[in-house]
Amino acid sequence: MAKTQRRILATSALPYANGSIHLGHLVEYIQTDLWVRFQKMRGHKAYYVCADDAHGTPIMLHAQQQGIPPEELIEQVGEEHRRDFAGFSIEFDNYYTTHSLENRELANLIYQRNRDRGHITTRTITQAYDPQKNMFLPDRFIKGECPRCAAADQYGDSCEVCGATYSPTDLKNAYSVLSGSKPIERESLHYFFELGAFETSLREWTSGGALQQEVIHKLAEWFDAGLRQWDISRDSPYFGFEIPDAPGKYFYVWLDAPIGYMASFKDLCNRNGIDFDEYWGRDSTAELYHFIGKDIVYFHTLFWPAMLEGAGFRKPTAVFAHGFLTVNGQKMSKSRGTFIKARTYLDHLDPEYLRYYFAAKLGNHIDDIDLNLDDFTQRVNADLVGKVVNIASRCAGFIKKRFAGQLAATCSEPELYSDFAAARQTIAAHYEAREFGHAIREIMALADRANQYIDVKKPWVLAKETSREDELQAVCSVGLNLFRVLMTYLKPVLPSMAEKAEAFLNIAPLAWHHVVEPLTAHRIHAFKPLMRRIERDKVEAMVKDSKQTTSDQSAIPSGDNATNTQLSKDPISATIDYNDFAKVDLRVARIVKADHVEGADKLLRLTLDLGGETRNVFAGIKSAYTPDSLEGRLTIMVANLAPRKMRFGLSEGMVLAAGPGDDDLWVLSPDTGAQPGMRVK
Repeated sequence: MAKTQRRILATSALPYANGSIHLGHLVEYIQTDLWVRFQKMRGHKAYYVCADDAHGTPIMLHAQQQGIPPEELIEQVGEEHRRDFAGFSIEFDNYYTTHSLENRELANLIYQRNRDRGHITTRTITQAYDPQKNMFLPDRFIKGECPRCAAADQYGDSCEVCGATYSPTDLKNAYSVLSGSKPIERESLHYFFELGAFETSLREWTSGGALQQEVIHKLAEWFDAGLRQWDISRDSPYFGFEIPDAPGKYFYVWLDAPIGYMASFKDLCNRNGIDFDEYWGRDSTAELYHFIGKDIVYFHTLFWPAMLEGAGFRKPTAVFAHGFLTVNGQKMSKSRGTFIKARTYLDHLDPEYLRYYFAAKLGNHIDDIDLNLDDFTQRVNADLVGKVVNIASRCAGFIKKRFAGQLAATCSEPELYSDFAAARQTIAAHYEAREFGHAIREIMALADRANQYIDVKKPWVLAKETSREDELQAVCSVGLNLFRVLMTYLKPVLPSMAEKAEAFLNIAPLAWHHVVEPLTAHRIHAFKPLMRRIERDKVEAMVKDSKQTTSDQSAIPSGDNATNTQLSKDPISATIDYNDFAKVDLRVARIVKADHVEGADKLLRLTLDLGGETRNVFAGIKSAYTPDSLEGRLTIMVANLAPRKMRFGLSEGMVLAAGPGDDDLWVLSPDTGAQPGMRVK
């Protein structure tokens, strides 16, 4: 048992109740789950809670499309989410919904306390309004012609063709995606949270060890730019909680969504007699951790801790951000079959394959991770089947048949076993630090040693000599004890396989401290296969079943800030004469650096080398590429495009890309041999 029992509450970001869980989501839930499972194995009091994020305009409109109340839609999606998470052995202590009495009460309380302390203000703003639907329109629900390049059907905040950003009022021939009518401007009173009032305390908290270094560096940019008011209200009609003192005004989904962490835990407390204030009170000494994706760092490291402080609650102990998932080195794609839903995966493959592969890839930084399907197949087969399971299968038969399932009375290799048991300290430190990839490497190194031991001792040879029965029992008993240690270390990652191993070994559920002493004079059960090899045809079938066409996609954006990918063939634009085309200066450029642009759904900031000259360009290719996948490659750029001032900075050109839509977009690259600065002829 742990010397001092810690009190830990961990959460994962809330999945939006308007769509299915996919493998990109699962990175976070698997990461959190195996960390919490590890803490429980160490004897700590650890809770893992989550909930569906159930409010917002997209959910309201999706429900209208289906002709059902929003409450019915979110219940259907919630049931699907629970099934999918259970399929991957994600073990929540409570999985709830933000559309709950507890969340309403806590949202009202946090709002009222901040209001009474002067942290809520109001002012009138002008917004786009759909006169046919009688509702204000989020930017993503407005389309029109780009004011810069005249591309048709661009969203109200940015152009996917040229990368320009703008306000919806700048669009030409704008129309509502809901009704097709032309939006009009209308004023409305909105409620704002005064984030700037918390700058001093936020600077102190963010620099006090609660965040990863990459996040701290990003926050420095936001602090330097100045913390702005945050609009926390939305106008009716809206599916959410009405603001207590403002009829017809609703809390913006991003206000009550993180409060869902508290509400889910509150529900757990009410049902199990847990003291809520021990974990959320201002003076709490419990540990509170949020696992999130890097795209929602701003909300969780600025707005959320400020709201908590303003309402008299404690701040998180730490916020752990992770990167995105790519598949075969590229953004998940529906047309390529790599946008894989959780249920599609479960229809074809063992979920523990994916848990193991993600664990082997994950660290405590926010780098993106890649699911390479060939590597996935090879690594799982080699490590889990070829190494770990192989140890048990090579020894169990001899013990069961020759010794009635009885292990030797003593451990014949005390030093070897001691080495395996001592590794628990290093492996535990890796788990604690979320360096899961390091932990897996340590465990697999031990698995190699165990197999080497069996190779040297050759129990299959010993079994042929009746005079060496005792030696055979001793060798196989050591092998099974080493297997037991390995399964203990792997249990947070492979809970189902560990349960099968416990049944086979005839032991109580494995805990971390159990590895200190070996099993001796103990009777085991007959060995049954613990895991089968991944068959390549099953992976191919999963990819095939994941391929989707345009008709599978909804006409409504999936989130308040989501994008709606349309895969369609564009008509050829109007012709231009040769003299106009000759004015375009196309050059080879090397992408020396690529960065995410905070607040932009589509843009990446590229630093381009033109052979002695460096340019800064904003490109609308974020949906298809991660920054790491771009750095170092050559591309083609329009070098003589006039610089354009955008709200994120100055863009000094344009890179060329082609494709039918967001999921299938390719940055154009020259053949090998081209050099930065060369003119394209």
